[in-house]
Amino acid sequence: MHIVRPISFVLAMAAIVLCAWFVPLDTPASERVDAGLKRALASFATARALNAVISVAQGTELSAQPLGVGVNVAPGQVLDPVNDMVEQFSNLMLAASVSFGVQKMLIGIGGYWLVSLLLTVAVAVRTWLHFGGRPPPHWFTSVLVVLLLVRFAVPLTTLGSDWLFQKFLADDYRTSQHVIETASGRTATLAPSIDVTAPDAGLIAKIRGWLSDNVDVKARFEELKEAAEQAIEHMINLIVIFLLQTLVIPVLILWGLYNLARSAIAWPPRPPGAGPAPR
Repeated sequence: MHIVRPISFVLAMAAIVLCAWFVPLDTPASERVDAGLKRALASFATARALNAVISVAQGTELSAQPLGVGVNVAPGQVLDPVNDMVEQFSNLMLAASVSFGVQKMLIGIGGYWLVSLLLTVAVAVRTWLHFGGRPPPHWFTSVLVVLLLVRFAVPLTTLGSDWLFQKFLADDYRTSQHVIETASGRTATLAPSIDVTAPDAGLIAKIRGWLSDNVDVKARFEELKEAAEQAIEHMINLIVIFLLQTLVIPVLILWGLYNLARSAIAWPPRPPGAGPAPR
């Protein structure tokens, strides 16, 4: 036991240094971030296209004079609740895109050679203190944990959250994204470009034209609203997916890595009667 503990400690410290310099975590993590960013931007672009179509429809006003009396109707106002949801969804997709961008920047910072060098020096000092029989100061342990997190936390968190996404969320993402894209295309074809004005014709022709045009327009607005509402459920599904991948899962993984790093640095346990570590 007296031999196993020092050997295990040296192997653990050596593994940290080797991983800091030679284990290729940064490249695959950056690739996973790029893939997530593309997904978020695709959802954002689809939401903005849907928002643009609905906004145009909302501003549509029917103006006609069936019997020489002006009539103004704005059926596009029924789309207000749907458009509010689409706008909120697009804002959240933009936030998810920013989150992926921040992750990529942090991966670049953590992979900078100076961080690996500082971590190597800190590990060497920790090893020297251990074999010198002196416990590390509390502040030094905190610094070493911070360096470990800066170097490894974001790549490991990114790879872990992407693995969970591919395992449990990818199919739901593809289904919901397809439905929203389909709804966006359908609303684009249904969005009216309306200028309902009775032509110079007889009274009966004016009445018939005005009625047929307005009935058709109202029907198209109802179809437009139905197509947009079908996408709302899948928007909520995408919000949950991106919230899990960019916030909930990374926070849980980061919390686990923090506790693991503190346990690894504090191991092996101090012998009984050694007293508290100096601060």
